[in-house]
Amino acid sequence: MIRFLYGDSLADHSRLAQSMFRDRAKQFSERLGWEVSVDDAGEERDQYDALNPLYVIWQRPDGLHGGSMRFLPTTGRCMTHEHFLHLSSGTPVQSPFIWECTRFCLSESASPTTAARLMLAGVALMEGQRLEHFLGVFDAPMERIYRQIGASPEILGSVGQGRTKTSLGLWAYTPAAKARLVKKAKLSEAVMLHWYLRAFGPKPSKKSDAA
Repeated sequence: MIRFLYGDSLADHSRLAQSMFRDRAKQFSERLGWEVSVDDAGEERDQYDALNPLYVIWQRPDGLHGGSMRFLPTTGRCMTHEHFLHLSSGTPVQSPFIWECTRFCLSESASPTTAARLMLAGVALMEGQRLEHFLGVFDAPMERIYRQIGASPEILGSVGQGRTKTSLGLWAYTPAAKARLVKKAKLSEAVMLHWYLRAFGPKPSKKSDAA
């Protein structure tokens, strides 16, 4: 199932949260070789996890993390503005209707539908929060995954070549893109809406502390 959880509620889902941060360490530190901080428990966190972001998590039937992504509004502190401003030619992409998406992570046991289910959850979040775009930085392997599931962003800027290529993308979901994700995710819109409403109810939720 999909969980929509703010950082201040992760303590209520400690087993799920621990497995997410451990999977992040495995993906970003071990597999990709990024210079990230991994603690003695084998969990990866950064300064943006302290800003009460919204996590969208695919929870496996055993209760553990299958995949996730992290959201912060672009009107406050976010990774794109503080570390990747060169990808937007030095001009921040900021709007109350644009949220940044980072730490897109898939567990080693993720199913072929996990990435599409996370992106479909992004559609539910965009519709429910009345957002227009998501902003995110990604590497070459993720560009291939986005293309495969039919959720490629508009590229705002890139540096590097081949597997070292890093890009800044802007996502907007059209009805056609949403239909492709529903098919790839093998999940109905009604089920995703149920998970979203269970987390937020029929009214817009609170914003992150970074807003």
